[in-house]
Amino acid sequence: MNNKNVALSTTKLKREKKIKRIIKIALLLLLLLLIVLYMVIGIIYNNSNFSITLDRNLYYDKGIIVYDDPEYKVFRSELFAVSPDTFDNISYRWLPEDINESKGGSHNGKNYLAYTFYVENMGYDIADYYSEITIDDVIKNVDEAVRIRVYRNGEATTYAKKSSTDEAEKNTVPFKEDDLIALEHVEEFKPGDIDKYTVVLWLEGSDPECNDNILGGEIKITMHFNSERINK
Repeated sequence: MNNKNVALSTTKLKREKKIKRIIKIALLLLLLLLIVLYMVIGIIYNNSNFSITLDRNLYYDKGIIVYDDPEYKVFRSELFAVSPDTFDNISYRWLPEDINESKGGSHNGKNYLAYTFYVENMGYDIADYYSEITIDDVIKNVDEAVRIRVYRNGEATTYAKKSSTDEAEKNTVPFKEDDLIALEHVEEFKPGDIDKYTVVLWLEGSDPECNDNILGGEIKITMHFNSERINK
């Protein structure tokens, strides 16, 4: 083999090694990307099905706070409810009658989420706030069968998406929009006033849309407290 052939073989070998190294790096980067994506999805869907956010302006301008422990009243911009271990369909009749009497925090039962928290005016002026409940993400049309019951100072309202015939489900208030469950404007919220909320989330077994098609589905819901509407 002459020197020319040796040089060509060496160059080819180096090129092949370089290509293999590039492929290995690309595969490692792809694997890393998949791991990060898996972790993000895990955080999003395993952390909480229901969360609460507070507009910082409500706190800084009006002294309004949210908390889930009456013995620990500090400013927090977010609260997270613990998700139940299982989320199979149930009937609203199975919910405890005293479900809104919890003092605070998560008090889930079998196949339903229940969370109690408070909104308090710790400022010096009369204020107002908007509460909006939104669907942030949904998989496999779980929103078709979900029920969200909101107790405000003991008064309950149950929300559900309209039926396939565009009618309100029995004993429910329809979602305002596909991704906007409810909107409320609370006025004349005086210094020292406290609104107690209990939110209950479940899949209603009597809903015709509660079938095998939604198996493995997920839903994320957030209740926002803001100084002005976010959905206009």
